[in-house]
Order: sequence, then structure tokens, then C-alpha cells
Amino acid sequence: MPSAPPSVEIDVDDKVVRVTNPDRVYFPESGATKLDLVEYYLAVGDGIVNALYERPCMLHRFPKGLAGDKVHQKRLPAGAPPWVETVRLFFPRWGRTADELCVTELASVIWAVQMSTVEFHPWNSRRADTEKPDEWRIDLDPGPECDYATVQRVAGVVHEVLDELGAVGFPKTSGSKGLHVYVRIPPEHGFADVRRAAHAFAREVERRAPDDATTEWWKKNRDPHHVFVDYNQNTRDHTIAAAYSVRGLPDARVSTPIAWDEVDDADPRDFTIFTVPERYARLGDLHATIDDEVFDLAPLLEWADREEREGSAPAETGE
Repeated sequence: MPSAPPSVEIDVDDKVVRVTNPDRVYFPESGATKLDLVEYYLAVGDGIVNALYERPCMLHRFPKGLAGDKVHQKRLPAGAPPWVETVRLFFPRWGRTADELCVTELASVIWAVQMSTVEFHPWNSRRADTEKPDEWRIDLDPGPECDYATVQRVAGVVHEVLDELGAVGFPKTSGSKGLHVYVRIPPEHGFADVRRAAHAFAREVERRAPDDATTEWWKKNRDPHHVFVDYNQNTRDHTIAAAYSVRGLPDARVSTPIAWDEVDDADPRDFTIFTVPERYARLGDLHATIDDEVFDLAPLLEWADREEREGSAPAETGE
């Protein structure tokens, strides 16, 4: 009979997670293995749980590592232990429901990694009311010919407008080529209104940085040197990588919280599963206080009303 694949048992608080094939190489450029990925998530445990806590979470899985196929998984993978929690969502477009992972403890994250998850993509709402977001997401998405210095300049404008509004933004690298900024909001509005508010904000950034930023809906019409201020990430069931989520890139890059005074100098390529644990041990979770800084969307909804009166409403999008 063939021998069983190698495995290790990982103690995570009061749970034990069995990790199979710990030596499988997931990231070819660095040689990082599945066990390296597990150890990374253990090192930033409080931070990744804070980012995912009670949010429906889509998983990006790589069963054979990055050399194999990528699986976008809404439904919880089969075989979950009874302590792994879920939240049920309804998808009108398909007329179906899905029970998605709902992280409440670090063991659930490590179990998902055992199931070959590399990236965690949570909703911007929580299970108490999945139709009312509590997180407004500003995604600075550079065009194909846009350099990172342009992203940094647009981030400065974002910070300026947030300050004028009295909103506290929490920036992070996207883990790829862009930047994200999260703002906590009260869960009082549906996705449509949060997206309207996000569009009005994006338009103000575009007005202040017309040579660098765009809100153009159609990709074919965007200047490839501009940053798209992507308000669409606030649409229902649109998700982006969580703070502290590893990305499916060969160098094992991480979507990493940074301070505003780091934006001008921070290089996204410097944040990997090998460098972020030391940074985390030194600085802690830079998004730890996000729940204490809640911003009322009322001013932005007034801007949105003005935009609509002037004929500048955002383009429609599906679920």
C-alpha cells in the first residue's frame, strides 16, 4: 500500500489543525512551502482575524501551489470540522445560496490554509446583516502603464480629502501594484448607497488630480497611465484581498497595512511572508483601531445627490 502523505499537527489556541503536504512548494520564486504559509498566518494571527472577523469570505485556493490551477471558492470546502463557522448568502442572479467561511478565530484561517487557501477575500459587511456594509473601500488600481509613484500621489489626494471630511482612512498595499484604503462606516446603508458615496468621493479625487486619477467606468476608455479610483469594490459580492492576506504571486507578497507617513516610500515588493512577521512583531496591527473610527456617510451621500443632479451618476453594475 502507498504510504500516507506527510503531515504535521499545528496547535492553534484550543484547536489542532492537521496540515498535509507541508513541504509542497507554493511559491516558486522564493521556494516558500505550504508550511511557510501556515507559519506566516500564525505570526499575524490577530491581524488576519481582525480583518476577516465575522465577514463572509471568498477563498482563492491553489491545490497544487501557484504552479497549478487557481480555484475561486465561495462555498466552504468539504470536510470542515464542526467548529469552522459559516454564513449563508443568497445570490439573486443565480437563485442560489452559498455557505461561506466566516472567521471568528485563527484556527479557521489555518484550516483554510490546510485546504490550500492562499488569499482571503472578505465581504465589506458582517454576518449580523450581510446587506449593510460597515466598511467603505477605496481601491487605487493603476493602469497598465501607470507607475507606482502615480499611485502614491493619488493616495496623497485621498488622504487630503478624507482629512477634510473628518474620516480616518486605514491604508494598505494591495499586495500587487496598487493601494487600498479602508474606512469604517456604520452599517446603516445598503450596497447601492455605499457605492454611490464611494463614487462621489472618487469623483472628487479625480477633480483634484486630473492628470493622475480617473473614474472612467470602461477600461478601454481609461488613460493607461492613470489610477482608477475603483468605487465598484463597494458593490455587493465584490471582494478584495484582506489586510494581511498573502497574494497568489511568485514572491509570496502580502497585502500589508502601512501608516500614512509610509505611503511615499513603501515599496509593495518589500512586504512578503518572510518580512511581514518581523514588522508585525515590531509594530503590531496597524488596522487594530479601525472599529474605533466610524465615519458617517451623510456628507458623501449629499455629494452623490449633487453628482446625480449634474448627470454624473456612476455607471450601473450587476451583482
